[in-house]
Amino acid sequence: MKIIKMLLMAVGFIAILAVSIQAVQKGPDLGVNPIKNNDTVTGDNYNIYSLPMPQNLEFAGEMVPIENPDIYERMDKELLVNTYWQSNALLLIKRAHKYFPIIEPILKENGVPDDFKYLAVIESGLTQVVSPAGAVGFWQIMEGTGKDFKLEINDNVDERYNIEKSTQVACDYLKQSKAKFGTWTMAAAAYNAGNAGVMRQLDRQDASNYYDLLLGEETGRYVFRILALKEILKNPIQYGFNIEEEHLYKNIPSYNVKVDTAVKDFPAFARKFDINYKILKIHNPWLREAFLNNKSGKLYEIQIPEKGVYKFSK
Repeated sequence: MKIIKMLLMAVGFIAILAVSIQAVQKGPDLGVNPIKNNDTVTGDNYNIYSLPMPQNLEFAGEMVPIENPDIYERMDKELLVNTYWQSNALLLIKRAHKYFPIIEPILKENGVPDDFKYLAVIESGLTQVVSPAGAVGFWQIMEGTGKDFKLEINDNVDERYNIEKSTQVACDYLKQSKAKFGTWTMAAAAYNAGNAGVMRQLDRQDASNYYDLLLGEETGRYVFRILALKEILKNPIQYGFNIEEEHLYKNIPSYNVKVDTAVKDFPAFARKFDINYKILKIHNPWLREAFLNNKSGKLYEIQIPEKGVYKFSK
């Protein structure tokens, strides 16, 4: 009897598990069994869908040879990976609403195609991240590169964390690469592998085009990841992402305070503007210490959120 009971319990468990598996994630809106607002989260409407390949796929005005089977499969992979990593995509859509308005005019002013804002997305997820190799900020700039492009990097200040200044450095680097390699696609690849690394592979393989190169996994996926995030962030509803306007992250209204002297105590400095040290650092991540030596008398602009935006406990 014990054996029969155990068998029945096992069959029951498998049946419950099978029913549970039915409730899988809804795929992009491909015109098949779309869910209405009053539908529940169970039933036949919930399925995993393969994705149609976007037509006339291009990066920075340069066409992607999607008719090539290898290119098709690599693009398909990145679309699937990024569409069905739903939590990450939702966060990127929300952050893009906050930060793209800062990045876009700098790209435009420098003559860099708007598509490069998606390069920042795949580099950092639009966060002030530090890589294991020591690359920093939205654009993942190494210390040597930052200093080459005149960013201030020391114990007190690291301008790689300044979104505006680091975006300008990225523009300068990308324009140099474009002049060297002739296409924006190659410039994007060089942002990941370095100009010397890309040139070495071009010479080694007797090629002239990113899509003709055999590259390591990271650089080989790089442009396709940019393209995938471009597609999803430009067309979120098409890929199954429905976000209310009120759920998007918003840029905080702020103004700049000019400082050309040392600051001995940033917590005390922050209190003068009715904020705390944490909020001061959130708006100015390039300030690396709770003080600023500023022996040279350099003029800095410190961002202060407008009064009343943040609420503090007494």
